[in-house]
Amino acid sequence: MKSYDILVIGGGIVGTATAMQILRQKPQLKLLLIEEEKSLAPHQTGNNSGVIHSGLYYKPGSLKAQNCVKGRKLMYQFCEENEIKYEKCGKLVLATNENERVKLNDLEKRGRENGLTQLKRVSKEEIKEFEPYATGIDALFVGETGIVNYTEVTETFAKKINELGGEILLNTKFLGINKEGNRLIIQTSQEVFTVSYLVNCGGLYSDKIAKICGIDPEVQIIPFRGEYYEIKEEKKYLVKNLIYPVPDPRFPFLGVHFTRMINGGIEAGPNAVLAFKRKGYLKTDFSLPEISDYFFSRGFWIMAQKYYRMGFDEFRRSFSKKLFAEALQKLVPQIQEEDITPSGSGVRAQALDRNGNLLDDFCLVEAKRMMHVLNAPSPAATASISIGETIAEKVVHNIV
Repeated sequence: MKSYDILVIGGGIVGTATAMQILRQKPQLKLLLIEEEKSLAPHQTGNNSGVIHSGLYYKPGSLKAQNCVKGRKLMYQFCEENEIKYEKCGKLVLATNENERVKLNDLEKRGRENGLTQLKRVSKEEIKEFEPYATGIDALFVGETGIVNYTEVTETFAKKINELGGEILLNTKFLGINKEGNRLIIQTSQEVFTVSYLVNCGGLYSDKIAKICGIDPEVQIIPFRGEYYEIKEEKKYLVKNLIYPVPDPRFPFLGVHFTRMINGGIEAGPNAVLAFKRKGYLKTDFSLPEISDYFFSRGFWIMAQKYYRMGFDEFRRSFSKKLFAEALQKLVPQIQEEDITPSGSGVRAQALDRNGNLLDDFCLVEAKRMMHVLNAPSPAATASISIGETIAEKVVHNIV
């Protein structure tokens, strides 16, 4: 039976960043990271739009705000040091009516409270200077925003883990745990390990892993699928960089938007529809046991009652390219239904509490010889180095 000091579950960007930061802080520790899929960054990390977020949206003082602002700076620095292609291109947040203009004022105030210095208010007439085909009555340019390939970042984190003496096992699923004295006996699909400390960065299954470990997570993961379209090559000129709507503060999603990718493509989306399977990347994906998890929970139905109208609109748009295009036309009127083609999709692991609230902030739960990351939504990729550092400090302190 192999023995380690630390076991990290999950090979996404948060898991790999955490493992890297633990070894940076205490390189003498023997660390193993396991990932059940055949490659790193297979889910949220590998299916997002690659935006390096600024910290504009998040409540000042929240874990999201603190880690995003710090993590953004660390991400740019990491990319520079490791020759990872990135671009600090900025983004334009468009207000299309008076109600959104008021919310834009609040966003600008929040951004400044979070330390953003490259904010520029853009008048209706000036919008064309930033995005020639975008339309709005007011806008905010956020200069700190950028783009990168987060799969490449994750793979570089993994390289650092190996250089620091850590090990990574793919195709290795966490199955169970037993406690023997001050050691944890970990059963996986490959073999059994003994460890001193466990870090759960299991994403879509983080709540399940916590329960297996004897922890009441007090939240459950609800999978939301985000579906993207790609703008056809001949119409890419309609979008220069990133164009976002003013988000609805009642809902933890940003709304459909345009994102220029680091590889040159331009994505449009995502919407946010309830998935009927935790890895439900396709509309046809369905798992009765997984659906039952949340369909028979009180919190889910409280949430459904709050958001059913918005949810219904998202489902309609999921099955109607015409409606999707109409949503995009609010930002860029010249975009037409025939200009977009279906692209990939991602599934967001969104934590829901028992009172029907969608958790908006990061959620870290400590237990004896364990740390469980139970909510790491956007901007987790941006903030990953900072989140990893925070978790690593707690782990290193507790394992001494």
